[in-house]
Amino acid sequence: MEKANEFLPELGDYRKLRVFQVTTIIYDITRYFANNVFIAGDRTIDQMVQAARSGRQNIAEGSAAATTSKETEIKLTNVAKASLQELLLDYEDYLRQHGLQQWPKDDKRTLQTRQYCRTHNDPRSYVEAIKKRSPETTANIAIVLIHQADYMLERLLAHQKKRFLEEGGIREAMYRARRAHRGY
Repeated sequence: MEKANEFLPELGDYRKLRVFQVTTIIYDITRYFANNVFIAGDRTIDQMVQAARSGRQNIAEGSAAATTSKETEIKLTNVAKASLQELLLDYEDYLRQHGLQQWPKDDKRTLQTRQYCRTHNDPRSYVEAIKKRSPETTANIAIVLIHQADYMLERLLAHQKKRFLEEGGIREAMYRARRAHRGY
């Protein structure tokens, strides 16, 4: 709980959020994938890259906005979630339309990817690794990461909701700070 006279808490440290780190990896993988799998000029390239970028950027923007608007923070976190769902569909469409396999969630490769992703958060290592992988494997790795990010965003939204219910918004915090300043 914030102190009554500190109504502008220091928030916005999104770079430490695991979900931000994972969405950075998703963005970098997607840029590489889209630019190397699709033919230049294909609108899918821009759509996929923008959806991946939106997933990442909205986490940052929502976190930065949290200082003065928990409502904006929640809305932008949800936009990030929605953008990643759009990207998920693009990867699934790619696999389906090219007759490639989407790994089941209990597949050995899915489990290995999940395990690796839990402890590795350097986007460069993923891009270097996918340069040696097939488009099918790369799309599946991206799908695993998107599912992980989606789960983390669900948890983040639940935390944001709880924090709002416990602390209220900026107006309530300002009111408490003003009362405390006056000694009420």
